[in-house]
Amino acid sequence: MQFTLKTKSKVTSSHHAAAIIGAGPAGLTAAIYLRRSKIDVVVFEKLVPGGYITSTDFIENYPGFPDGISGEELGELLEKHARSFGAIIENNEVTSIDLNVAPMLIKTSNNTFTASTIIIATGTKNKKLGAPGEEELLGKGISLCATCDAPFFEGEDIVVVGAGNSGVQESLYLSKFAKSIKIIEFLDHPTAEKILLDRLKEKENIELLLSNKVVRFIGKDKLTGVEVENLDSNEKKVLDVKGAFIYTGVIPNTDFLKGVVDMDSKGFIKTDEKLKTSKDGVFAAGDVRTTPLRQVATAVGDGALAAYGVREYLEER
Repeated sequence: MQFTLKTKSKVTSSHHAAAIIGAGPAGLTAAIYLRRSKIDVVVFEKLVPGGYITSTDFIENYPGFPDGISGEELGELLEKHARSFGAIIENNEVTSIDLNVAPMLIKTSNNTFTASTIIIATGTKNKKLGAPGEEELLGKGISLCATCDAPFFEGEDIVVVGAGNSGVQESLYLSKFAKSIKIIEFLDHPTAEKILLDRLKEKENIELLLSNKVVRFIGKDKLTGVEVENLDSNEKKVLDVKGAFIYTGVIPNTDFLKGVVDMDSKGFIKTDEKLKTSKDGVFAAGDVRTTPLRQVATAVGDGALAAYGVREYLEER
């Protein structure tokens, strides 16, 4: 996945009343609300403002856009909105935070900052399968981002692993490029929304392989095939394909927070109803926290609520 970093705003002070880690919909919404309250805020983002949604081809369930909007465009609009209120966005990766000092300490790849409050909005990333050959062939035919890599598979036979919303939606996008697509699904039914499945039926170059699992990815310098196993018959076969896109769920971007705040068994951050974490003055918003639904709309709501919590926390001190 290739990104061009934007550096319009520079941090001018090492201390801020609020620091937001992650510039996705939750983080940028929080920045907008905090700046409207005249609270000094810096946002850290290691990739591009907009976060995970910038790798999504099309978003059609976010209110206000009846014709849908590309993830990249929505990300740019959110960034523009946050900057319009004076939010500082620092293109830098946060490597660690120390919550046991006052003010709290934030270390990035090349600098150190302090903050009175922190909102963690680092989001998620696609989960890998862990199948043999996956690591070796990642970037050599195996991809986690259809929007980034679809043009490389023009006229090729490919597979998509996962028949949830992401897998089906990205398959629809990939169908514009690929000769044929086989969607491999472990369950005996797809879990995507009906509107997406209805569109899938209209695509002649997409086939669903239900009750199937990936056994291994085949290839030396590039992907040449995927071995799958039918879970009903235990029959194995090799699919001759040049590309594989994996959409089997997400994992939180919380590796740098282990032992810092309380998390659930999957690494998502635990919060209360006001999005407070186990540490005083630290909040979590968006997909990174334990929640039953992860959507752009819910992330935006989380961002607003976390900003309210920060404002309330600062006013009490």
